[in-house]
Amino acid sequence: MPRREERPPLRIVISDPTGGKLQLKVKVKGVDDESLEYKDTMKRTKEQERYELPLAKLSPALVEKLSLGSVGVITLSVRMEGSKVNVPLKVMPDQSVPEGELWVHSKLLAEISGGQEVEGAIYKAKAWQMAVPDEIAIRLAGLEIGDEFDGTIIGMPGITLRITGGTDASGFPMHPGVPGSTRRKVLLSGPPGFHPARDGERRKKTVRGRRVPDPRAERRKTALAQLNVMVVYPEMKELAPSASS
Repeated sequence: MPRREERPPLRIVISDPTGGKLQLKVKVKGVDDESLEYKDTMKRTKEQERYELPLAKLSPALVEKLSLGSVGVITLSVRMEGSKVNVPLKVMPDQSVPEGELWVHSKLLAEISGGQEVEGAIYKAKAWQMAVPDEIAIRLAGLEIGDEFDGTIIGMPGITLRITGGTDASGFPMHPGVPGSTRRKVLLSGPPGFHPARDGERRKKTVRGRRVPDPRAERRKTALAQLNVMVVYPEMKELAPSASS
């Protein structure tokens, strides 16, 4: 029996509609702090997606100023040799950190800048991505576009996430108007799946159904590769879309 080709892990792209509103300049310091351990699961290479966000420490005053709340994720932006490096970080408030500084593990900062101190900018993250193993993807199976789930499932307790879409390994998008999780060719007049060049234009396009599949039933070339979700705040609850509309 031929060996089945290994599937890459499912990537979850998380967006926060309140992110990016305030940007602060900080001095980024690399420290040897065990609570900021920089693990292999936090790195991203060509072969492996990041399973956990790297950690950082910030003063409670800046945490409050950035309105990080229960999400607690920032983007660190550092300009190196004319190019910009952006790194998502999970923040831990710490009274010992001076207000104008951000502390990260020395190994992480060396990887970013080659040194142990650099100037950078931080803001509440607008979007970031994480990979999840099959045992987590299985728990999401059966949910549909528009459904919400507890962020604890993907290691983000205290927040609610809403599924907004996704894409498979061949680039075909999930469509909220198509039931199930398999690919189907349907007549479309707009996105996802089709961007008309003129008003009234319609075309048949291949899309995936709105349901998250069980990864154990997926093949590498047709597997769901990316699931898009959005942080939902209490005041947004009444804005939840209907998956079948």
